[in-house]
Amino acid sequence: MLSQFSIRHLPPLLVAAATTFGGLLPLFNAEYAIREFGLPQRVADSRSAQSVMITSAARISAIGHALFLFYFQGKLVEFDTLLSVLGHVGLIDGYVCWREGVPGKGLFRAVSGLVIATWGWLRLTSSV
Repeated sequence: MLSQFSIRHLPPLLVAAATTFGGLLPLFNAEYAIREFGLPQRVADSRSAQSVMITSAARISAIGHALFLFYFQGKLVEFDTLLSVLGHVGLIDGYVCWREGVPGKGLFRAVSGLVIATWGWLRLTSSV
């Protein structure tokens, strides 16, 4: 199960952990999760936005869970494929933050998404 482990797997496993467990945060405190995401307080105060954050985060958490499942099943090519998909999510997250008036957080989310996608696209997890 862990026989394929390499030190190079630590960054993508950190991404898997952040998406899996970070996606659970809105279930406990959606307003806080929205602020941590980077959106302004006016959005965090919205009950409608909080509901959307909870459902959206559940889907991201499921992707994180799938990352862990693929990793522990030894399906590293599939793991890298999901990392590539997460890059798309990061770009959209960055765009939304930028549009909502938090360009610094938007830039961070977009660049992070591109780094994660590039890791997956180059198959840096599966090419060990």
